[in-house]
Amino acid sequence: MERRTFLTAAGGVAAGAAGLVAAAAGALPVTAAPSSTGIGGLAPAADPTESESAGRRRLVQSLDELRQAVGQAVPGTVITVANGTYDVPAGAPIALAGVRGRPGRPVVVQAESPGGVVLTGEQSFVLTGSTDVTLSGFAFRQQTTLDIPPDCKRIRLTRNDFQLADIAGVHWVMVRADYSSVDHNDFHGKSTLGIYLGIEGAGTDGMARGVHITRNHFRDHTFPGDNGGEPIRLGVSPRALSTAAAVVEFNLFERANGDPEAISVKSSGNVIRHNTIRDSIGGIVLRHGNGTRVEGNYLLSGANGIRIYGNDHQILSNYLERVSGIVLGSGSLRDHYPGEPPTSRTGNDAPDRVRIALNSLLDCTGGISGESHRTLPPLDCTIADNLLVADAGQHVNMPFQDGISWSGNLVWGAAADGNAPAGTFTRVDPKLVAGQDGVRRLSAGSPAINAATGSYPGGTLDLDGEPRGRRADVGADEYGFRKPRFRPLTAADVGIHAR
Repeated sequence: MERRTFLTAAGGVAAGAAGLVAAAAGALPVTAAPSSTGIGGLAPAADPTESESAGRRRLVQSLDELRQAVGQAVPGTVITVANGTYDVPAGAPIALAGVRGRPGRPVVVQAESPGGVVLTGEQSFVLTGSTDVTLSGFAFRQQTTLDIPPDCKRIRLTRNDFQLADIAGVHWVMVRADYSSVDHNDFHGKSTLGIYLGIEGAGTDGMARGVHITRNHFRDHTFPGDNGGEPIRLGVSPRALSTAAAVVEFNLFERANGDPEAISVKSSGNVIRHNTIRDSIGGIVLRHGNGTRVEGNYLLSGANGIRIYGNDHQILSNYLERVSGIVLGSGSLRDHYPGEPPTSRTGNDAPDRVRIALNSLLDCTGGISGESHRTLPPLDCTIADNLLVADAGQHVNMPFQDGISWSGNLVWGAAADGNAPAGTFTRVDPKLVAGQDGVRRLSAGSPAINAATGSYPGGTLDLDGEPRGRRADVGADEYGFRKPRFRPLTAADVGIHAR
């Protein structure tokens, strides 16, 4: 590209780099609430344009200059790449080998302005043995996967635009490094087999721990097949029993039509919360693994809702409107186990000790349902204090009843009750009123107020981010007068230009 000369203020960097918002470096305990201070109460990593003032600052205008600057980087170095298009030659990627920042003082490699540096060619960055590195503001247009390998740690991808070559079978980003974060990125425009973002780990059965995925925009995946086009795939079946402790929160999915699973969970011990899935075929599916918490998500005007396999999951305070509903699956085997043959591990693990509570299902085609085409039923599961409103179909269709405890659910509308046990549902008008955001919440005098039968410990939030009272309300919304902290996300809330 044409060489250019830049002048910067003393001690400063190019203006377009300012304002990057940091993501936290670790993992949130599955029972913790969102924190303005970051993950698990840890302070978020600081803005690279401010916290790294004691480090070196470099402005580079060619790939050779970038490679040289990376080779000289020390903790706190900020390398700004001048805006333009850079074609990375085949066989000569931008190597980040043994680049080592420190917590709070990462090595930052950033575009002059978000999306202003376009990287084309076979590969872009290739990382090995690096820690505390931030890649920010690039438009990735390469032909192969951007891989964050397991010999790295605390790698951050932020404010990037991903639209790789539309090649069948190419996954766009694969994160296998512990305590990495993927935030404020745009993923869009894939029509072939392959996922936008995968999380895996070392070896054949490990998972990267503590990965944080937040404020990303996943849109317009149009692969027409019925499997293999997920926006997020959190693990794969051989890694199902590995605890990832990942947090996937405040992401927006629109027209995610490449797979029935927009968020596909195939690992254990994760938190999936406050995401919005709109106008999409894909839903939230706990396909493999145990102990994941799905809380406060919006699933709006699409095809699939929430589907569950595995043990000890919590499905709380989700808002589903005009999607299929919630499916408590059945199993081809009772439980997965260490050393299991691959042919068995790909099977469906029957749900045990799953709690489905405090959810709102409005105009959903299937309400709360189960599966009958596999022989092993759910066991010791609870379906309680959910609110179901619909004028078509039936609210409940559960072929296996013996392993489920029902209580405190409210139903309304012309839809049939279905086959829920007598006395476990109350048919009554919940007096819902739509707000300016389109969300239907409880109004004064609703019979859902203080009507929950279950016990919900401290830290349980409603859909709006408000704490549940001593006696919780039925459904996703806890009645109150405060302005909601959380609402359905829009494009302005996520991606490279969001705050």
